[in-house]
Amino acid sequence: MRVRLNVYFPPELARQVSELAIRRRISRSAIVEAAVTSWMSPDGADRMEGAFVRRLDRLSRQVQRLERNTGLTTEALALFVRFWLAVTPPLPDEDQAAAQVKGRKRYEGFVETLGRRYASGKSLLDEISEDIAGRDGGSADA
Repeated sequence: MRVRLNVYFPPELARQVSELAIRRRISRSAIVEAAVTSWMSPDGADRMEGAFVRRLDRLSRQVQRLERNTGLTTEALALFVRFWLAVTPPLPDEDQAAAQVKGRKRYEGFVETLGRRYASGKSLLDEISEDIAGRDGGSADA
């Protein structure tokens, strides 16, 4: 059952409601009903705030993952440098030139390999997770 209400609108607003009803091919009553329902529903600002909170939570989780990955990368690099410095003996002066040539070639190979890995989308962090999961016989999250 529907209840009839008589309402008064300024002429301009009544014209806008009539034009919208024609464009949408719905009754003016349906437009007014939707407007009143929207007006009486929970505050739109609360809905927007909820959407912002969800987005901020998602961004916070992404930043936490970035911090974790950056920390892991820094630790891995520091560990490698420490190990390399500890086990690599200094070269005699007469071997320096040959070592620099060999080093340049090895570096070029490294950059090429790094480019291929980066293009493939596979990362060291993925491999570490897989290695840990394989070693533990379970999930990397365990």
